[in-house]
Formats: sequence, C-alpha cells, structure tokens
Amino acid sequence: MERTMDLFSKETYQERRRNLMKSVSGGVLLFLGNEESSSNFKDNWYPFRQDSSFLYFFGLDLPGLVAVADLEEDQVILFGDELSTEELVWHGEKPKLVDLAALVGVQEVRPSKDIGSFLAKSAQCRIHFLPPYRPENTLKLMDWLGLAAAQIKDRVSVEFIKAVAALRSIKSAEEVREITKAVNHTVNVHRKVMQSTQAGMYEYELLGMVSGETLSGRGSLSFPPIITTDGQTLHNHRYANRLERGKMLLGDFGTETAMHYAGDITRTIPVGKRFSAVQREVYEIVWLAHRSAIAALRPGVRFLDVHLLACRKITEGLKTMGLMKGDVEEAVRQGAHAMFFPCGLGHLMGLDVHDMEDLGESYVGYTDQLQKSSQFGLKSLRFGKELEAGQVLTVEPGIYFIPQLMDSWNAQNLHRDFINFEKLADFRDFGGIRIEDDFLITSNGSELLGMPLETSPDEVESLRSNAG
Repeated sequence: MERTMDLFSKETYQERRRNLMKSVSGGVLLFLGNEESSSNFKDNWYPFRQDSSFLYFFGLDLPGLVAVADLEEDQVILFGDELSTEELVWHGEKPKLVDLAALVGVQEVRPSKDIGSFLAKSAQCRIHFLPPYRPENTLKLMDWLGLAAAQIKDRVSVEFIKAVAALRSIKSAEEVREITKAVNHTVNVHRKVMQSTQAGMYEYELLGMVSGETLSGRGSLSFPPIITTDGQTLHNHRYANRLERGKMLLGDFGTETAMHYAGDITRTIPVGKRFSAVQREVYEIVWLAHRSAIAALRPGVRFLDVHLLACRKITEGLKTMGLMKGDVEEAVRQGAHAMFFPCGLGHLMGLDVHDMEDLGESYVGYTDQLQKSSQFGLKSLRFGKELEAGQVLTVEPGIYFIPQLMDSWNAQNLHRDFINFEKLADFRDFGGIRIEDDFLITSNGSELLGMPLETSPDEVESLRSNAG
C-alpha cells in the first residue's frame, strides 16, 4: 500500500519507541493524540495539529488517536476508530487504521472505547502521561484514571517527561534534513518579503504574502507571524500599520513541513532603501551580538553563557552610543541590559518551533543543578543548559526601545548607574531590531541550517536597493 501521509520508515518509529521504553523503569506509557478543535461551532474546525510527542513516536497525523506502550508486557497498542459511512460522506475515503499503524510498525489496533477498560486493568501499574495542554485531554485523563482536574498536575510523570525530552533533544540525520527543508522554505519566504516591502503597503498585505507563499510550498506556518513596524513589541500580531519610509520592518516567521518540523527566522529591514545612520548603528550592535553568539556555540558550553555573552556585546555597543554607562559586567549581572534586551537569546527547535515547551522548560532547557533565573529578562531565557551535538536551536539577539518599560524604570529609579535615561528619551519611536537564524550543534561547533539569508547591514541594504 502507498503511504498516505509523510512518514519516516517504520523502523525509525520502532527504534524511537524501543529507546523510550528502555528509559522508563516500568508501567504503562500513555500517549494522547489531539482531537479536532472547533472554532465557532462544532463542525467548523481550526486546522488540525497533532501532538508533537505523538508524532515523534507514532507519526500518524490524524485526530482521535491514543496509544500505549505497556512496559510490563512489552506491548504497543494504537487506539482509534474507523470512519463511519456518514463520516465518509463528508470527508471521503480514508485508509484503514490498521494499515496506517503498520506503516509505523504498530501491529495491534483497538477501538477507542477499549481505552478505559485497558487502563483499568493496568491500574496496578504506574500509568505515565505527559502534561496535557488541551482541555479535552485533561477530561479524558479525569475519566479514565478517576482523577479530579486539580490532581492531574501532580500525577504527570516526570520520569516520562525526562525520557521524552532526552530523545527528542538530539536530532537524527533524517530529522535535520526535514528541519533544513523547513528552514529553506522559510528563507525563500523571507527573501520574498524583503524584496517586496514598499512604503505605503500595510502589514496585513505582507501577512497575506507570507501565508500564501507558505501554503503554496505545501507547508504551514510554524507560529503566528510577527510582521510589524512596531518591532519593540516582541510578539506583535496586529498587522494594522501602514509602512512609512524611514521606519523599519521586523519580520519573524517560519514554516513547517508536512511532517511538522519547523523553521524560524527573523530579519529587520528598512522600509526604504537604506537604514538611517542611527538605525544602522543599532543594527550593527545586534549583528555583532549575533555573530559573537554563533561563534561561541559548541558542545559543553552552557547556552546561558552564550546568552550572557550576547548581553555583554549589546551593552558594550549601547555604551558606545551613550545609552548605557558604567561597568559592562556589572550592568549585565544586575540585569540593566534587559531594558533593551528583555528576552532570551533563543530556543530549541524541531517538531515544535519552541521545541517541547509543553513538557516544561525546567525539564527541557534546565537541569536539577541549573535552575531558571527569576531576574527580569533572564527569566525569559527558555534554554540555558549545556549544548550537545545534535541539538537544533535559534540564535536571536535584539535591541528594543519600549516606551512603557522606559517610563516604568525611570519612575522607579532603576539602574540609573547604567542607563542614560535622558538620551534614551530620544529613542521612544525607534522600534526594535532582531536577527535570528537556526543552527545545528555539531561535534566541534555549529552549522547554519538552510540557505544563507542576507544578514549584514550591507547585504540587507543591497537587497533593498534592488527591491521591486
């Protein structure tokens, strides 16, 4: 039978499950796939997105599936239902579930109604499940395991989380190829936007371009795009501004492949042909921080330390501009740089653009020894632990001039030893600049994933000067 969806070989999924089952001490592993999610009435659905851990271990991009791996019996079972005749009228003929299961190396398929009784028989064993983020899966757990909603959080299996995170963190060669495909598509869409942006357009026109180019390449968006002249707002989804010459456009977006591996790139460009002198000066600080961080990537280095390196480069540059002052190391230690860089340097990327964050940042990005900071700015660093060969992550330093933050810190007299608030007042309407690319950690450094996209100020201006 021909494959009806994009899949790796069945041996890939079998090996992933074997490695997982060897990593957990005992019991039953419960994998909750996602359901269709209604928009404004039952049969008007949002685009379906399968749970990423379910995809990693079972590959089947279909709603209504649940799977178990019984470690005591060395048994894997897929639970789901065939379409009824009435459903076929609306949705068309689909392959039999047993045939799809065979494609990913699962031999036993049972109807959905049997899940509860199976788990009841396994009640004497530990039933491991991952943190549910969909309310319908919380309801299923309450029903099947006889738990109150408030008990779910305490029953989540940390052992299961750590085992999944350890496997998914290191990308195989075939995963890297799939991610590279997503990044290359992302590069092409970005370059189209960089070449097409003109004064007088609206942000929503560029959103339409990004969406159309993404879909026409048989992909989907890996997250809601950020396309804005208000780059100081980190996650800006308004799309209402009219583009004006003299402003900058920040575009942060990525595509997913049909297998849901993600790309994520950011570029900041002048709406006109060239940056202003001040815009270019700030851009060059971000570009230097970007290159410095990339050069520091290698196994054994904590990403926290790479982040702090970028923070120091940003602080040094802003000190040269007269916006910051005092000792650079002390300014970063106290968090004064977070006025301009209030977020993290990057995040893991794979089947999720923020890979595995549904499992909990404390397990994915940190360790028992390295805990997340509570300091403003640094607490937003999603990933801080030592880098390992095979990880894929983003590097995205930025400088943001946020009027509300300026006013708040000024009123509280925060970090006056390090910030020149008087000169900073001239930058209230500046916006923000971010540069982001995607990298694979190799045995002795890192490798840029995908085709290079214009990054330096000269390259960006050259591309803009030739823009149609």
